[in-house]
Amino acid sequence: MNDTNVERASRLDTTSLSDALHRLGIAGQCLNIKPLDHRFRLTGRAFTILYGPAGVPPGTVGDYIDDVEPGSVIVLDNGGRENATVWGDILTWVAHRRGIAGTVIDGACRDTHLCRELGYAVYSRSYSMRTGKDRVQVEASNVVVNIGDARVAPGDLLPGDADGVLVIPRAHEEAVLAAAEDIDAVEQQIRASINAGKTLADAQAALD
Repeated sequence: MNDTNVERASRLDTTSLSDALHRLGIAGQCLNIKPLDHRFRLTGRAFTILYGPAGVPPGTVGDYIDDVEPGSVIVLDNGGRENATVWGDILTWVAHRRGIAGTVIDGACRDTHLCRELGYAVYSRSYSMRTGKDRVQVEASNVVVNIGDARVAPGDLLPGDADGVLVIPRAHEEAVLAAAEDIDAVEQQIRASINAGKTLADAQAALD
């Protein structure tokens, strides 16, 4: 299915999108969630997973992967835990083969070399070798989660680049994308004016 707003978001930097969110009073920046490689980019709609402490006996950590549609962004709320990873090489391999857009984790991942080797975009709070098996478990899928102090609902739009990742709530995405496109167009005009020999002050004044 052609998703026009995913395409629109993919053409914009997170800085323009963040400024648009700020302009509209929407808190969508996923704070302290960083790409494992500055070359990573992702854009897609959220498939969310909520984790909690493992029970007795412990539940599963990653059996949801076969239910994720190609082009989605897997969004894992592990409560910011950095002592129990919820993403590793097998999940990276499967997600890459299935055409999933990337993974965003409020917590830690591991096997970071494979993400970089395949060019599969992973954004996380940190990374470690310590498994989450028997330490955490999936509590629910396709529910509202928290990623870096931002609310993410299933189907929300998530763009990410070298500066981080943010969420655009589905109910506001038309307004956010329109504002971001306007901000980006203004910045392109300023750059063009400077390239033509104008000072920054003159380039900005020409837009007033």
